[in-house]
Amino acid sequence: MENGIKIKHSSFYAIGLSYKKADAETRGRFSLDAVAQAKLLQQAQEENIESLIVTSTCNRTEIYGFAQHPFQLIKLLCENSRGTVEEFQKVAYVYKGADAINHMFRVGTGLDSQILGDFEIISQLKIAFAQSKEEQLVNAFLERLVNSVIQASKKIKTETEISTGATSVSFAAVQYIFKNVEDISNKNILLFGTGKIGRNTCENLVKHTKHSHITLINRTKDKAERLARKLNVIVKDYADLQLEIQNADVLVVATGAQNPTVDKAILNLKKPLTILDLSIPKNVHENVMEIPGVTLVHMDQLSQITDETLENRKQHIPAAEAIIEEIKEEFIAWTKQRKFAPTIHALKAKLNAIKEGELNVQRKKMSNFDEEQAEIITARIIQKITNHFANHLKDENTPVDESIEWIEKVFQLASSEK
Repeated sequence: MENGIKIKHSSFYAIGLSYKKADAETRGRFSLDAVAQAKLLQQAQEENIESLIVTSTCNRTEIYGFAQHPFQLIKLLCENSRGTVEEFQKVAYVYKGADAINHMFRVGTGLDSQILGDFEIISQLKIAFAQSKEEQLVNAFLERLVNSVIQASKKIKTETEISTGATSVSFAAVQYIFKNVEDISNKNILLFGTGKIGRNTCENLVKHTKHSHITLINRTKDKAERLARKLNVIVKDYADLQLEIQNADVLVVATGAQNPTVDKAILNLKKPLTILDLSIPKNVHENVMEIPGVTLVHMDQLSQITDETLENRKQHIPAAEAIIEEIKEEFIAWTKQRKFAPTIHALKAKLNAIKEGELNVQRKKMSNFDEEQAEIITARIIQKITNHFANHLKDENTPVDESIEWIEKVFQLASSEK
């Protein structure tokens, strides 16, 4: 209570959108680059958000944090991205309390990924956590939760086969090229952009095609040169992009730009061209389809892999869920204990005060009062009573907040609410 007004408690929320309901274009509008994420964290501090982490990948953008109302977090996302609240409401999800905890476990362990068992998200979560911690936006609850999710992810990776077999967007891109481009070993492949997906695609192409028809172009040439040295492929200048596209049979676009970098205007084609856009937001303008001979494939289409690998992975979902359940239960038990510990301490202090008062009365009344014996007996009784209350509060069916309130009322304890 402050000035007689009860302050509303903040709750733990997970808000965001993912590939499940939001298409690539929408996800692009809500995506947050490093600068936007830093601004969002700064704004969260200014708006007195106690604890929060934010992740943004090609498949999802999410905020996990404490707020009195989820709109505080939605506002942070919309004000730091190109998305609107109206659009968010159409495609988003908002989870609270236990549901938000559950969601983070599923996301962090690859069960909610577009490609089942994809563990890339856990490294994103670790980075997001480190950024928030640096900004002092991590409380004990969030730190313990993230560490529990990391623990579950590790255990699932080592104890189940949910991530066996090669499936990733870059692998799917290579599969698509093999299946749909004839005589691939004699065709020219141009990779524009050397971000993570671009690098992985290039590695997969080199691994599976073993030919010298791969050219790399990146806005910053030194990045492309580092990768080219590792993989033994050709690098050309960004200024040569238009010319190199003319020579290419396959163009893989994997840049991190916020707006399209390839459109109809820069294509002056002399032969058919297959374009794979592996960027979020989309980096290839759909007007390229107006040019005869152009095939455009976006990452969302590539991600719909229903091959044997994914079917095999599905068998391991129950084992992964059992691991999550076990670690999640430990976390929930910790949160409950943390919540009711002050009440149990206050109850013990209250019972000790009652005991002291009563012993004082009895000391005066009894000439042969046995101090030591009385102390032992009363201490044991108090311990047994407090254990009963602690066990009640530990029970998974106990509504902890209501029980704490009831105990505080009955024993007239000072509220543990801060």
